[in-house]
This record gives sequence, structure tokens and C-alpha cells, in this order.
Amino acid sequence: MLCACICSHSDGRQRGWRPGPALGGVNQVFESVAKKYDVMNDSMTLGIHRVWKDILVHKMNPCPGTLLLDVAGGTGDIAFRFINYIRSARERQLQRKLRQHQNLSWQEISESYQEEQFKPLGDSQVVVCDINKEMLKVGKQKAQYLGYSEGLSWVLGNAEELPFDDDKFDVYTIAFGIRNVTRMDLALQEAYRVLKPGGRFLCLEFSHVSNPIISRLYDLYSFQVIPVLGEVIAGDWKSYQYLVESIRRFPPQEELKAMIEDAGFFKVDYQNLNSGIVAIHSGFKL
Repeated sequence: MLCACICSHSDGRQRGWRPGPALGGVNQVFESVAKKYDVMNDSMTLGIHRVWKDILVHKMNPCPGTLLLDVAGGTGDIAFRFINYIRSARERQLQRKLRQHQNLSWQEISESYQEEQFKPLGDSQVVVCDINKEMLKVGKQKAQYLGYSEGLSWVLGNAEELPFDDDKFDVYTIAFGIRNVTRMDLALQEAYRVLKPGGRFLCLEFSHVSNPIISRLYDLYSFQVIPVLGEVIAGDWKSYQYLVESIRRFPPQEELKAMIEDAGFFKVDYQNLNSGIVAIHSGFKL
């Protein structure tokens, strides 16, 4: 099962990694799929992409005050989950605080809840950075419709040359986007640059299936079903054919792990989901 998550940028050229289309070609792909992005994701994965993204945010386990950079995240899927997670964490903090002070008056309890409602994210913020204007447009529309505004900003930018200062963010995430950058080595170096010492890198991406039976079924589904769904739902066979091909060109788990280490990250590991259909890679800037 696949996901239309071909979120922004282009591809990389080391350790056997074969580049995909140039930046302009990838941008055209994203402009083509942006409006049907959510429908295609749900159709092609039977909604499982939502679970994968939930797992990514739970693995991140952000605490109130976290500053997150979500790259290639134009449609806001990770950003909205981050905000929900922080809101829940803040609510749990408040409840623990109130339980520890049983002698508080009703007025003091009420004031505490009013303060929480006024600033539900505390100092937490998420910056969504994407190179594609259409994907950002979709994300902003979703944020407005769903009521997300506080602690959320949108930036047009390239993963290979991020428009941010050094040592700025606590966490860097990229979900279904890194395989589409032109130079993956530069994107990883930029991720390292903008993270604070102690900051965490998290990458959710399609990967390589280890089970040969599942792999054969996966290939059949990918090449025979995905482009057809793209044509029927989005009227776009070509973009979804590119999606499948870009996944097959992507480095396997151990190779990507080595590339992340080459960029300077420590304690790099990965977690396979659904037999390796996708994997979450994690590393720290120490």
C-alpha cells in the first residue's frame, strides 16, 4: 500500500542513489497532485498513512516548548499532529499540577484553566517548510478549516538550502519527502545545521520490504494499481507512475542510515513499519 506523499523537492546522488527528475519536474508533479493529495493518500493506503504519521509523532514525543521544523510538509499532516500532541501534553501537565495542589481555591483552578485555554501550546511552535506553493496553499486551507492557527507558520523554502539560522530547532521532521530532493546529502547536512545541539532528526519514508512474498504483492499493487488510481481519482497517471518509480529508486534502510551518519548525526537507527513498506529513521545532533 502506497501513499501519494511525494512531498516536495527532488533526489540525491551518492551511495548508489539514482536521481529522479529535475527540480522543475518534481514541482510539476506536486502541483498536479496537491488538490487530490488527501483523497489519494487515503485511497492508496486504505488510510494507513495516518497511522504511520501518528507513529512518527509519538516517536518524537515532543514536550511543551518544542520548536519543530517540518520540511516538505506543505499539507500540514505532521504539523497538525504535533499541535494536537502538545495540547494534550499541556492538558496533562495542568491536571498533574492541580492534583498536587489540593488546597487551591475554585478561583485559582479556574484561572489556571483560563490560562491554558489562552495559550494551549505554551512556547511550542511548528514551522512548515515546503518548496511547492501549491502544497503550502493546500496546507493553509486545511489549517484554516480545522482551526489551527496558534504556533504554526508556513515558509516557502528548499530542503537543500533552508532559510533558517544555525542551531535553531529542537526537532526536524521530513515525512515522505526526502526521496524527492535533488541532493540528499545537502538536505541532510542542512537538517544537521539548523538543529540545536541535542536536537533530533526524524524521517518517515517508503523503504524496502524484506519479506519476499509481501515484496512481490507490493510490487504488483504498486505498478498495476497505483497509476490506475491516480488516473481515476486525480486524472493523472504520470505523476503516480513517478511516485512508484521514485520509491523503487530509494536507498534501502541500512544505506539511508549510513547517509544520515555521514551528515554528522549520532545514535542513528530505524524502525520498520508494515514489513518495511515504510521506515522511520532517527538521529541526534550531539
